[in-house]
Amino acid sequence: MSEICSTCGLPSELCVCETIAKEQQKIQVYTIKKKFGKMYTVIDGIDAKQIGIKELTKKLKSTFACGGTFKDGKIELQGNHKQHVRDALTELGFAPETVELS
Repeated sequence: MSEICSTCGLPSELCVCETIAKEQQKIQVYTIKKKFGKMYTVIDGIDAKQIGIKELTKKLKSTFACGGTFKDGKIELQGNHKQHVRDALTELGFAPETVELS
């Protein structure tokens, strides 16, 4: 017998909690300079409690062929990927109007 989601009450195969959570996020994307003038793209505003943040970070790193990490509630990707992050997040199920580039 399959597990039942405690939030929506559906079996885990049919659970829609993460899909609903992706549509309600307010995501900010910006770049920062760190050591030695290296550029990092920072994705902030994703709720780690509702969305599998480790899997999301892994997918973004493989999409952009770069290194990166998740810490302090933010995803940091090495390099300047600000122009392409909205398209990548839209492909992963986030609503494009919730992604704000600054």
